[in-house]
Amino acid sequence: MLKKLLIAVLVAVPMCLQAQTLKFGVVNPVEIFNVMPDVVTANNTLQQVQERYEAQAKPLQEELQKKQTEYQTLAGNSSTPQATLDAKKKELEDLYNRYQTFAQTAENDLRQQQETLFAPIQQKLMNAITAVGAEGGYAAILDSSTLLYKGNNMEDVSAKVKAKLGIQ
Repeated sequence: MLKKLLIAVLVAVPMCLQAQTLKFGVVNPVEIFNVMPDVVTANNTLQQVQERYEAQAKPLQEELQKKQTEYQTLAGNSSTPQATLDAKKKELEDLYNRYQTFAQTAENDLRQQQETLFAPIQQKLMNAITAVGAEGGYAAILDSSTLLYKGNNMEDVSAKVKAKLGIQ
């Protein structure tokens, strides 16, 4: 009797598992992220900040070039005293260091602003994907850009995510 019950269970379990079909969705979050209106606004803001930094760096670059030309001219003249050359070289190095510090500070600020601007947009996208998954009863929503194979029971939910975000 126990053997018959065990055999019945072993036969019934795979049938039950086959009867339960899981829904999977796929979406390309990068593609959707790039067409979000908030991203365009954030990119414009970053572009303006970058242009401001470039405008501030231009006079430093020009001054650096001018000092370098002066130093090369003095160095090429054999009658220039060594003390003068040393002073000009020190001045050139100080200016170069100031320029490098400015460039590094600007780069760090741009990176920080990018993170600050894009974090809420990324969260908004993830919230939309999560909502579509919950509403559609999906077992999982996967990134389509990393899939090597997409079977028949996978549904592209990109349009649903876009609709949730108000994007056409």
